[in-house]
Amino acid sequence: MVAHSKVAVIGAGAVGASISYALMLKDVASEVLLVDVVPDIVKGQTLDLSDAACVSSTRPRVATPKEAGQADIIVITAGANQKEGESRVQLVDRNYKILQSVIGGMQPIRKDAIIILVANPVDVLTHIAQKLSGLPQRQVFGSGTYLDSTRLRSMLADTLNVNATSVHAYVLGEHGDSQFIAWNAASVAGKPLLSFPEVQQMDKEAARKTIAGKAYEIIKLKGATYYGIGACVADLCESVLFNKMQVRPLSVFVPNLGAVLSMPAKFGGNGIEEIYEIPLTKEEQDRLQASATTMKDIMAKY
Repeated sequence: MVAHSKVAVIGAGAVGASISYALMLKDVASEVLLVDVVPDIVKGQTLDLSDAACVSSTRPRVATPKEAGQADIIVITAGANQKEGESRVQLVDRNYKILQSVIGGMQPIRKDAIIILVANPVDVLTHIAQKLSGLPQRQVFGSGTYLDSTRLRSMLADTLNVNATSVHAYVLGEHGDSQFIAWNAASVAGKPLLSFPEVQQMDKEAARKTIAGKAYEIIKLKGATYYGIGACVADLCESVLFNKMQVRPLSVFVPNLGAVLSMPAKFGGNGIEEIYEIPLTKEEQDRLQASATTMKDIMAKY
């Protein structure tokens, strides 16, 4: 645990509570500050989380937006829920005003704070948060395709009968319908993934659709997704607080593409340190460019 460290979670719904719970189990911060516009919800979640004190030294408590603005890390989950059949980009107008209110309520935000966007559509909202927060772009990033990439690695691990941590593969681009799998750069034990017969026989487009559509399937079955993203965001917070310099596919502003979308990024206590360009085929490069064009068209409105 980093002494006196504080992670603020804005939005105490299922996603915010799952992130808070994962943070407590990882025991990386001294305090988790929960903020929500519904007093009963945030009080209830905090009381429930406090019962996990038997396995954690992290203290959860209710906080104001102003207090959240002074935390080491500010995680923003607040936003309208994605409806069944609704694309992430259709959420933009509904969530823009929410984000505007959230960031406005936290001002002045601590100058060295890190803001992590989780609310969808995460790429567009990261772009908006970078503009509204007043912080350097490197200190404001989104969870991006980290969870999608985790789903991909799990699927490939099952196919190859190896542990998912041994699979190096990324889903890149928009966290949404135009995302793609960077097959050409994927590997296991330094061996190109495409050299494995099991992968060669795989329907690549079907795999992409399965990964991109998993959230929709979960929403259809149980109404929302939260455990996977909770674990992923807690991992991101740990990397920031301990300056671990991990590489994850995150929603970041990519200068040569002129848009915010997911690329492999090294990050730590100061935020994004470096964005990596990885070897892509012509088709994959075209998909990345198309994803960037889609994002730029949407972001131009904000």
